[in-house]
Amino acid sequence: MSKLTELSKNRMALGIFFFISGLRFASWACRIPNIQDLLHLNNAALGSVLLLLPIGSMVGLPISGFLVTKYGSRTMLLVAAFALPAPMIGIGLSTTAWMLAANLFLFGLTGNLMNIAVNTQAVLVEKHYGRSIMASFHGLWSLGGFTGVGIGTLMIGLSVAPFIHFIIISTLCLMGMVVMHQHTMKQEEHKATTKKKFGKPDAYLVVLGIIAFSTMVCEGTMFDWSGVYFNKVIGVSKNLTTVGYVAFMMMMATGRFLGDKFITRMGATTVLRASGMTIFIGLMTAVIFPFLIPSTIGFMLVGVGVSSVVPIAYALAGKTHKMATGAAIASVSSIGFLGFLMGPPLIGFIAQASSLRLSFTIIAFLGLVMVVMSGKIHANEERSK
Repeated sequence: MSKLTELSKNRMALGIFFFISGLRFASWACRIPNIQDLLHLNNAALGSVLLLLPIGSMVGLPISGFLVTKYGSRTMLLVAAFALPAPMIGIGLSTTAWMLAANLFLFGLTGNLMNIAVNTQAVLVEKHYGRSIMASFHGLWSLGGFTGVGIGTLMIGLSVAPFIHFIIISTLCLMGMVVMHQHTMKQEEHKATTKKKFGKPDAYLVVLGIIAFSTMVCEGTMFDWSGVYFNKVIGVSKNLTTVGYVAFMMMMATGRFLGDKFITRMGATTVLRASGMTIFIGLMTAVIFPFLIPSTIGFMLVGVGVSSVVPIAYALAGKTHKMATGAAIASVSSIGFLGFLMGPPLIGFIAQASSLRLSFTIIAFLGLVMVVMSGKIHANEERSK
């Protein structure tokens, strides 16, 4: 079998893993308004419960980085495949806020093992290709998310309980991961590498982490609060609460599939700066014009803006010469996932005290933070030449 054919199979298998990861997350996210109603949670209570998912992710980050570096990303992908279904089904079975919180913690913990393992694999495959392909992998994550929302919308329309919905999704995900695992990349980083396996991230990785943090807050806002925003602020019917989320996911997926070409032609820092400005404009459009069409357009712009940021951050982190790939990605993710940690409760608390529109305004300014931090990435690249 030729090297090209083997790499193509590696890329296809990883694409399926990214797709499944997006499908899983979106399946939960699109049912948040339903679960909020079923458990009778107000905005502040929902924000507090949602906090447990990123806490689980944060707790899982150092564990995932250690396991992936020690045992290999391929092995950990298989472990993740069998660990993912239980917490998702548990979310559907939750009858109290405490049960939901516990299952969301495990949902984040297991999901992050998958995240670190699959992104480490993606960096390795990208190195063999010799060109940018990371954004397209994350595009498949978004496509999986878009598919998840489509299935979720159908389930909502048919009045299917979240529990049944999540059993169906978990079964499909497990089957797909087990079948495709045999085609993942067997070659890991050389054991004799001089890179540090663990340690504190340097200034460059911290800057990448801040950029990831800013965009993950924006992504978390879309994932957790887009349906609530369309329901409470815009006042659409229940059948239209997912319109903003669908628009966001559609444009994020499109942007990621096109992202590799723009990154190659324009450079990572230019794409990062443009992304930050687009996020700011998109969120402010939804805030200033809280109506169906302009808000949908605004959410589409946010999707374009966030599309390539995390792929760029992970790809740049994976190329560092100072730390092992899995550990470097885990370091950037650790800072970035603070965005998921802070975003959901921040939105909920501000919304409870004032309004969702004010919450979205505050989040919009993180797009400008990304613009500033991108300049530091550019300066570092210039010094490295």
